[in-house]
Amino acid sequence: MPRFLRWTAAAVAVLLTAGCGGSPGGGGNRDEGKGTGATAAPAPSPAGKLPSSLTAQRLDWRRCPATGGSPAPGDAWRCATLKVPLDWSKPGGTTIGLALIRARATGSDRIGSLLFNFGGPGGSGVSTMPYYDATVASLREHYDVVSWDPRGVGASEGVRCRGDRDIAAAEKIDATPDTPAEEKAYLRDAVAFGRGCQKSAGKLMAHVSTTDTARDMDLMRQVLGDPAMHYFGISYGTELGGVYAHLFPKKVGRMVLDAVVDPTADTVGHAENQTRGFQRALDDYLKSTGQSPRQGSRKIADLLTRLDAKPLPTASGRPLTQTSATTGIALAMYSKASWPTLTGALRSAERGDGSGLLALADRYDERDASGHYGTTSHAQRVISCLDDRQRPTPERTRKLLPRFERISPVFGDFLGWDMAGWCHDWPVPGQFDTPQASAPGAAPILLVGNTGDPATPYEGARRMADELGKGVGVELTWKGEGHGVYGNGSDCVDSTVNAYLVHGSVPKEGTVCS
Repeated sequence: MPRFLRWTAAAVAVLLTAGCGGSPGGGGNRDEGKGTGATAAPAPSPAGKLPSSLTAQRLDWRRCPATGGSPAPGDAWRCATLKVPLDWSKPGGTTIGLALIRARATGSDRIGSLLFNFGGPGGSGVSTMPYYDATVASLREHYDVVSWDPRGVGASEGVRCRGDRDIAAAEKIDATPDTPAEEKAYLRDAVAFGRGCQKSAGKLMAHVSTTDTARDMDLMRQVLGDPAMHYFGISYGTELGGVYAHLFPKKVGRMVLDAVVDPTADTVGHAENQTRGFQRALDDYLKSTGQSPRQGSRKIADLLTRLDAKPLPTASGRPLTQTSATTGIALAMYSKASWPTLTGALRSAERGDGSGLLALADRYDERDASGHYGTTSHAQRVISCLDDRQRPTPERTRKLLPRFERISPVFGDFLGWDMAGWCHDWPVPGQFDTPQASAPGAAPILLVGNTGDPATPYEGARRMADELGKGVGVELTWKGEGHGVYGNGSDCVDSTVNAYLVHGSVPKEGTVCS
């Protein structure tokens, strides 16, 4: 049951193997299903001044080990552990450790630290940052580049909600149920997943919200010795950046938000945004192959309908289901460089071989050749379900499905049903309907939007600018394809972002790069 809003993991693999550099959907009315039925208060502010045991801690930077199936990074990288409060309302209480990674500035005119979050939620910054090194080489002349595994992620008390065998078994469950029996199985699996997360996370389950992580970031800023927060957030990292700016507007330094999440969208709004964004990207893909978007989408939708009734065989022996095929097609929308691979996979599927589409789905699901799965989606779900107070019921979802199907015959059912299953009967109540991102008085924040972005549609940048407030959010537009912009092939975007981060040069509002 993947959710399509994340940049790291599969998406970064697509972009990096293509030679490039580089939250949750769903919604409902305020009175709808909320898991346990309780209404969680927003993550509380720290009580009084933070203890010196937190603010004065000295980080022990050492050579980084291999993590998450990735080899140990090179000599330039060092790793450390930062202590943060488990519960930010009790900053003098129990602490947890956050894994950090850093490469020092290579030039003599160091500005400070530049903190990166690559999205998810649930993406590991410790694993991803070294792969992004070539993209940020010019920035590293002026900044120490820093990333981390947020709480609940990777080496920072990472959550694993189920084992490989159970994940593989769950792949056979229809994520777009057509019968009462299929719907029951789908929702039963959602409940089992949530219980597995609770067993793994324990007390941490209620303390992995975006607000908690934003507070972690400000402690990180203090311990790193930076008077202001210089930050680069991608995808979900833009939502995190907006929440940080809201909480600490006077601490905002130079901040770039790339592939911007719409902070005004509730659960249904996010799901609609993504349905529209992925269909828009699919239309562009189909045009690139000389097909009519309408006819091409109908052909793919027909293929998915056939797969729902009878999965296709693959070279691996595992069947290609409707759910896996949809996931594979969505993965290909993250980067234009993967479109030729999708073309070949669709042709093979029409000939009766599902191997190509299953391989794409496996990349999204972080499944390796030995059958081991990554845990990005586990952390993603734990974090986003704590953030999301709105949890549409199956009844509400069924009423919304025709609207989603009109937006996209390919992705509508999948993202519509995702609203009902993602946080169904979740063990912990959610905190917000929408994130708070207003930041009056903050320094200018550069918002980078891509007109062809499938996962965080372009309109989100404008809405984030409105939420941040007049004179804070500054839009930069790229007329391109794929999820994320910086390092994705536009010299115009890259040079504008670099000038802002290195020299503080704020571009003219509404600048467009084609």
